[in-house]
Amino acid sequence: MATTETSHNFLEEIIEENLKNGTYKSIVTRFPPEPNGYLHIGHASSICLNFNLTKKYPGYTNLRFDDTNPVTEDTEYVESIKEDIRWLGFEWKHERYASDYFDQLYEFAVTLIKKGLAYVDDSSSDEIAKMKGTPTEPGKNSPFRNRSTEENISLFEKMKNGEFPDGSRTLRAKIDMAHINMLMRDPVLYRIKHAHHHRTGDKWCIYPMYDMAHGQSDSIENVTHSICTLEFVPHRELYDWLIEKLEIYPSHQYEFARRNINYTVTSKRKLLQLVNEKYVAGWDDPRMPTISGLRRRGYTPESIRDFCERIGVAKRENLVDVGLLEFCVREHLNKIALRRMVVFDPVKVVITNYPEEYELLKSENNPEDESAGTREIPFGRELYIERDDFIENPPKKYFRLAPGQKVRLKSAYIIKCDEMIKDADGNIKELHCTYLPESRSGHDTSGIHVKGTLHWVSKNNAVEVEVREYDRLFKVENPAGEDGDFKDYINEHSLKIVKGFAEPSLLYAKSEDRFQFLRKGYYCLDKDSANGKFIFNRTVTLKDAWAKEQQKYGSNKP
Repeated sequence: MATTETSHNFLEEIIEENLKNGTYKSIVTRFPPEPNGYLHIGHASSICLNFNLTKKYPGYTNLRFDDTNPVTEDTEYVESIKEDIRWLGFEWKHERYASDYFDQLYEFAVTLIKKGLAYVDDSSSDEIAKMKGTPTEPGKNSPFRNRSTEENISLFEKMKNGEFPDGSRTLRAKIDMAHINMLMRDPVLYRIKHAHHHRTGDKWCIYPMYDMAHGQSDSIENVTHSICTLEFVPHRELYDWLIEKLEIYPSHQYEFARRNINYTVTSKRKLLQLVNEKYVAGWDDPRMPTISGLRRRGYTPESIRDFCERIGVAKRENLVDVGLLEFCVREHLNKIALRRMVVFDPVKVVITNYPEEYELLKSENNPEDESAGTREIPFGRELYIERDDFIENPPKKYFRLAPGQKVRLKSAYIIKCDEMIKDADGNIKELHCTYLPESRSGHDTSGIHVKGTLHWVSKNNAVEVEVREYDRLFKVENPAGEDGDFKDYINEHSLKIVKGFAEPSLLYAKSEDRFQFLRKGYYCLDKDSANGKFIFNRTVTLKDAWAKEQQKYGSNKP
């Protein structure tokens, strides 16, 4: 009988082999963000990878903040990162900080000095860079490389005690200035930085470099699989060297390919530019690729986790189409979003044979989910429909409203257009229609079948709303890779604000609700809503409208 084997990514294959051969009984992973900005969709992939591995296999995941650069880090970012991870649906076992280990890391550095494997260098950063050589030429030894152990220990202690100014000295590893890996040419392990740290205050004025903190923190926490992206491949050799020379727990580094997404940038530096230069309204602007921006736009954690699973884990980088992310959220919202009717560009409809009183009609909340139930919608003599749902001279096979033509109003009645009233400029002011009383949805005995169904809102019960229609922030696939400034390629049509009239049930919308505005797209309530003002953000259109927009606005280059 044929058997099917479960497909594993390369990291799962490594872990399964480790567990099988007894290398580990359980695994430990970690997600180690630097708290110098908000998390973005690229981080979501790493979060899902690390936490899902310890859901699938015995073990746990730590959250560790790589807070070794006090100038750029802030508790605001720490709190936002924790919120984003929890929103995505994950919980860490231990919350750790590289700064938790500053005393131990200092002692590790002293151990290296005592072993003759590190020295204090008085050279400037420019001088050190010149000494490094090139990939084809060996570097040169620092004139301070052969200081005695005693002198190095004394100088390093004075560095810690704040006796030297910023940039005047560093602690460097003593490895090989002719090493083929440039990072192994006596890398800097500590630098002087008189700056207030968000957790340790002014206790320290020397801070470890990434390579001096990362692997050692992994080792302290007994991390078995230290997973990072491919740009850290050159760092692995130094990672292993430091663990070996310090004779500490042998954590191992594994690399996977970063998944870049088109029509966006994920560099924290570039995202910070967009925020500081007011191209966007903040880190959580719904056009930003940050997790907080996606959340505010109406993306669900389920859709982001689905996206991360679909793009998978690989060893080679590639460009992922943002359309896949949009597909994932459409697919999820179609299942959970509450259906509502909102008219954006209204034209008034008067049903001349309908009584003055209104009635309450029932409409399903979500045809994909019977448990979502129904809601009541007021129906009256005067309604709003979309202006583009009426044409005075319709072409063949036009099934919406036109003079003498019948359509069904969603969850209501069939109406027929009898007359159109125009203003002095020739614009349609209102439409006079009649309805078929026996054609009420769910109770239709009229025997008449029409092909067009329109959404509508009762004029006297309508709620005015502001709708923010968001689109992609950039007009080109790879804005960071184009000539010139990446900001030259910002899509000037990425935000359009329109007013609309909504059915009154939206008065009770909550921030966590997701809505499909019929025939329009998916929306959520924005945090700016207050004091009777209702603002809804468009998460995504019902269909991929990007190709059509590109044709509408012409070339995608400025």
